[in-house]
Amino acid sequence: MKCLYRKDNFHCVMDNFINRNVLLISFSAFFSDMGYQAVLAVLPVLLVLHFHAPVYVYGIIMGISYGLGAFFGYIGGRLSDIYGRKKIAIIGNAFIPFLSLSGITSNFIQSSALFTTGWLSRNFRSPARKALMSDETSDSTRGRIFGFLNALDVGGGVASITILLILLHLKMKLSDVILLTSIPIFVATILLIFIKERPRKIEEQLQKNDIPRAKIKRSTYNGVILATGLYGFSYYSLGFPILTIATAQNDALGFASYLFFLLASALFGYIVGSRKIKLIPSLGFIGYILSGIGTMVLGLAYVYHLSVIIMFLAVVLIGMAVGTISTLEPNLITIVKPRSEHGRGMGALTASRSAGLFFGNIMMGFLYYFDPFYSYLYATIIAMVAGLIILIPGRDFKDSI
Repeated sequence: MKCLYRKDNFHCVMDNFINRNVLLISFSAFFSDMGYQAVLAVLPVLLVLHFHAPVYVYGIIMGISYGLGAFFGYIGGRLSDIYGRKKIAIIGNAFIPFLSLSGITSNFIQSSALFTTGWLSRNFRSPARKALMSDETSDSTRGRIFGFLNALDVGGGVASITILLILLHLKMKLSDVILLTSIPIFVATILLIFIKERPRKIEEQLQKNDIPRAKIKRSTYNGVILATGLYGFSYYSLGFPILTIATAQNDALGFASYLFFLLASALFGYIVGSRKIKLIPSLGFIGYILSGIGTMVLGLAYVYHLSVIIMFLAVVLIGMAVGTISTLEPNLITIVKPRSEHGRGMGALTASRSAGLFFGNIMMGFLYYFDPFYSYLYATIIAMVAGLIILIPGRDFKDSI
């Protein structure tokens, strides 16, 4: 074990990058996703196929959840820099179980309101949790740590969908399954309590050891925030592919497609984080542009009534892209922003993405109402443009992970 600074040995960043805080934060992410990912997968089926709401209503609900989430994410990030990251992460995580109540309602309005409340709490805590993790990184461990976080984060989602499919196979009521998701979310909140947040004086010491910020152009940071926001316009809720496959085949295959998405995202995110790669080109090509390719394959599979295997392949490509994005975007923020502003930077990242998701999901919902192919074509074009945009300000950006 090698300490990168002398004081507060508990928070040493070890050569093998795993310490107590990294484990606690990562497993908190695992249990959070084990809870709410099942709700996220079930929601479109619940609203459209069970409550018989028009599909554009689902798009509006997701747009509102993500749009207000932009505000909550930015505020959460700012507050975490002022009042402490651990405190804000715990408060936000504690209110996520509201979405677990969305299945016991009698209509789509009540269900949507409860889901949105829980989702806003998730957005509120996300920047603080990412900032807590960024405190455990160094230049040599940053990629592996965020890759590890993404793998366990998405791994929780894989467990969530697996349990969902098993319980539905055992004929458990959908409302009871959704209610049970509150248990792992509660466990995730408890784990956050045991984190030992780095004292401010230690952060100030680390701040002096940060890489020189003079070499990082402001345009690179602005380009990242702009591109993530634009990509948000194309990054629709995975509920749309679930709905497409569930309508073409059955509910179980729709939910199973989400399982494949999460597996691909976890695996590829960890692989990307473990390799020495150039950040900007990888984010542009393997992230945004690959996402557009996967979306187009899904749209064409729908138009030409191709095999469900092709649809699953498209979902896997999207998962690979999202895993790359989820790993590399926080990496970029830790490089282009000083440690004292990591919470603010993660908040801006969340806000930029959520603002795009607000309009993107509403647009997807309305286009999907007329023809699903139109919605996927729209998302493909925007994702491709976002990939090109991030490559422009990043031409002179030399950092890698």
